[in-house]
Formats: sequence, structure tokens, C-alpha cells
Amino acid sequence: MSLSRAARIILVGAPGVGKGTQTERLMKRFPELSSISSGDLLRLNVRNRTPLGIQAESKMKVGALVPDSMILRLIINELTNRGWLTSDTIRPYTVYTSSISMESNDTVDSVFIPSPLRAQKYNYSDSPSASFVLDGFPRTAAQASQLDDLIPINLVINISTPTDIIIDRICNRWVHAPSGRVYNTTFNAPKIEGRDDITGEPLMRREDDDPEVWKARLKSFEETSLPLLEHYDKLGVLWTVKGNSSDEITPQLFKEFGKRFGVLEN
Repeated sequence: MSLSRAARIILVGAPGVGKGTQTERLMKRFPELSSISSGDLLRLNVRNRTPLGIQAESKMKVGALVPDSMILRLIINELTNRGWLTSDTIRPYTVYTSSISMESNDTVDSVFIPSPLRAQKYNYSDSPSASFVLDGFPRTAAQASQLDDLIPINLVINISTPTDIIIDRICNRWVHAPSGRVYNTTFNAPKIEGRDDITGEPLMRREDDDPEVWKARLKSFEETSLPLLEHYDKLGVLWTVKGNSSDEITPQLFKEFGKRFGVLEN
């Protein structure tokens, strides 16, 4: 299926609710969708030793959080390099090169980010091919407000599944670390207990799949997600889907997607 206009979406939900699963299914159903992960972009820049990556790595090495402005830079430049975000006055910064000279007082946090002194507005593409799922950012209402100034998100999907069901799901989840394949002993069990179906290698449990660890993550999520959801609700782009499993949620998601973006049959 194809879209009639660009979809710029964010999935919100408790840890383990299945955001990754729904993203994969959306991308398979609607090939014009891309996934843009702030975490992947950060790791790519660190690995390639770009100016931005060097600055980010220096902060992470001393245990500091990577600033929101730096994450926004990653997103701006990824969208710009794809041709989905343009500016009439600001030269795109190519994050995949390390040849840019940087003065000591000219950090990546200050380069080309809109500021009160220079309220730069970006032009964004509404072509269906410029559709994406943004993963990892924003996580707070303050971050969402900053993103609004760059490019408007036009659908925020709040995935709601009962807590007891998620806990049961993560307690029975096992992964094959090298490939990322995920199994669940209740509904997607490996053919041989404790072994990956393809390689036969042992499966492992993620550290954050411990119930107590998950409850701590849930508390943190709830504290930041409510203001985030309220922010997008005020903008009229919030939609909540409820279900006990990914298979219950997916059909509802596909239907809503069609209503919002005028899905056209190929």
C-alpha cells in the first residue's frame, strides 16, 4: 500500500509494549515509511568520528547526558541529507564527514540550531516518500516542543496494554543476541528450549527484562509520558490504541493509518 501524503509519526508506550513490533509491521505494510532512530544516528556518528560524534562521545565518557540540542542536530541533519527538510538560508551540515573545521568556541551544539536570535524556519517535504517513524526522541514534553519548531509530527500513537500482561510477556522473553531474534515461551517458543532456531546458539534474557528493573523503568516512563501525551493531545495528533497483544493492536493501527493518510491501494 502507498500513502497520499507524508506520515511523520511517533510511537509511545510502556517498556515492552511492542513499539518495535508495530514499527516493523507498519514499515512492511507501507514501504514508504522509514525508521529514524536517534540512538542509531548517535552510534553512527560516534563510530565514524564525525565532529558531532566526537563531541557526543566526550560527554558520554564522563557520564554526562547527550544534550537535547545534539540529538536535534542528528535529526535535523538526517532529514536534511535525505532531502526531507530544507532551509533557504542555512547550509546543510553533513554528519558523515569529519572535514569541517571547528573553532574551540564553535561546538556542535551551537551550529545551525534555531535560536531566539535567529529563528530559522525549516521547510519540510509532504511527499509520501518522506514518511518516517521517529524512535527514541522526543521522550519529554520539552523535547517535543523543540521538535515542533523543526518539523511537525502528524500522528502520535499511544499503545496501551495492561501492566500484568506486559510483565508476563517480558518474564517469558528470550533473545538471540547476535541476530536480535526474540522468542517468547508462551506464544513464540523456540523449537528447542533455550536455543535459537536458526543457529542453535544459546538464548539469553535481557538485563532489563527483570520484573523489578521493568517496574522501575515503568515508573520513570509514566512520569515523563503523561506531559508528553498531553502536549500532543493539545495539538490534535494523539491517538490511543488498546490491546492485550500486538496482533490485536496491528489491525486497529493499520485502519487508523489509512484514515489519517489516505492510503491508496497499489
